Amino acid sequence: MVRTEKKISQQEADQQTSFMEMVRKRNDAFFAKTGRHKKFYSLAMGCQMNAHDSEKLEGMLTRMGYEMTQEEMEADLIIYNTCCVRENAELKVYGKLGALKAYKRTHPDVLICLCGCMMQQETVLETLRSKYRHVDIVFGTFNLYKFPELLETRLECGETIYDIWQEHGEIVEDLPQIRHFHHKASVNIMFGCNNFCSYCIVPYVRGRERSRLPEDIVAEVQCLANDGVKEIMLLGQNVNSYGKTLEQPISFAKLLEMVHEVEGIERIRFMSSHPKDLSDELIETMARLPKVCKNLHLPVQSGSSSLLDKMNRHYTKEDYLHLVEKIRSAMPEITLSTDIMVGFPGETEEDFQETLDVVKKARYSTAFTFIYSKRTGTPAAVMENQVPEGVVKDRFSRLLETLDAVIYQENERFIGKTLPVLAEEVSKHDASILTGRTESNLLVHFQGDQGLIGQTVPVRLMENKTYYVLGKRVE
Repeated sequence: MVRTEKKISQQEADQQTSFMEMVRKRNDAFFAKTGRHKKFYSLAMGCQMNAHDSEKLEGMLTRMGYEMTQEEMEADLIIYNTCCVRENAELKVYGKLGALKAYKRTHPDVLICLCGCMMQQETVLETLRSKYRHVDIVFGTFNLYKFPELLETRLECGETIYDIWQEHGEIVEDLPQIRHFHHKASVNIMFGCNNFCSYCIVPYVRGRERSRLPEDIVAEVQCLANDGVKEIMLLGQNVNSYGKTLEQPISFAKLLEMVHEVEGIERIRFMSSHPKDLSDELIETMARLPKVCKNLHLPVQSGSSSLLDKMNRHYTKEDYLHLVEKIRSAMPEITLSTDIMVGFPGETEEDFQETLDVVKKARYSTAFTFIYSKRTGTPAAVMENQVPEGVVKDRFSRLLETLDAVIYQENERFIGKTLPVLAEEVSKHDASILTGRTESNLLVHFQGDQGLIGQTVPVRLMENKTYYVLGKRVE
């Protein structure tokens, strides 16, 4: 079974390589005729998995002879990797497509491509077909690896291509990619989700859970380490469920141990973790392995047990806080981040106060906060007692005020300490300032030369700015 799947996956990768070569010949001929390379513009929206998928799309386009540009209106090919978790993300896509109509009229040879989660919804496809006929290629989440084939088909036939799969096929990961950072990289360990939270569209657009083989993951991490990568982010919709669907099941904790053995890797991060099945084994493994960063993303969504039940989260407020206590007991130095939603249908002021209570007791160092967004096709979309917009905005403002105070207090405990910081990039506002992160994922700005990027350097943390810290490099 496993060997057959790997053989099929390799055949698919080889086939797409041949399509890349076909497109490359077209672009080489274009360069020979015009003296310029065709350019592409790529935009990833949404989660880190989308960002990682876009790195693959960019790698394939580069292999096919395109050059990347940051200027959308000078591109010969524009590709949006879309998100559908919230309505605003979809509206952004429609807005950009509307703006491209005039550009397409004056530049008819420009190709516009759409992919990602948004494309898995039938209502979206109907809208595209009726209102945005200038789009050239549309594909979803299950067949990203077939992009070279879809592009060559569009170039050959000149017709609009829609290729949407309703379920996943093979896991094909052996694809070229452009990493946005040389020193850190993401690695997919699993795809899809089986949790079916009542507000979430992800299981419908990403499919059921399926895990990659551990040896394939470790081999990819080793290749990245050989290429100078120091920090790895293991990605999955719920990494705690990793390995359950494999022919020979393996726990996520065991996978962490395998990745930990890879020489050259200095830091290991992962996301996301669902509280309902974060095991004692994983807590013990995190505490024991020095390369595993003592930072955990643990989405709570709400502090109200009654709302958590309506959300189909499978834990109570008390369960969550007990889990936090266990984690902090095993790793006193750990920092926690979370996701919090305001305005879920039926949320009362008492429910909201329970959320604020969890924020104060869990002591988050970072939080991703959202206003509930109705997603057609989810159970929550048809629930009664949708919360009025004015009430939601007031609660959201109060949540941010509470979080600011808690996050400031959490970060204050690091002030005055000298900690290793992995320098990541030059500040967009000051070329003499570098930005990087501690093991605890604290964002640090400090003066330094660009030559330090990719290196781990000691930095004394001097001033707490709540969502980042100012530091001074220790020579």
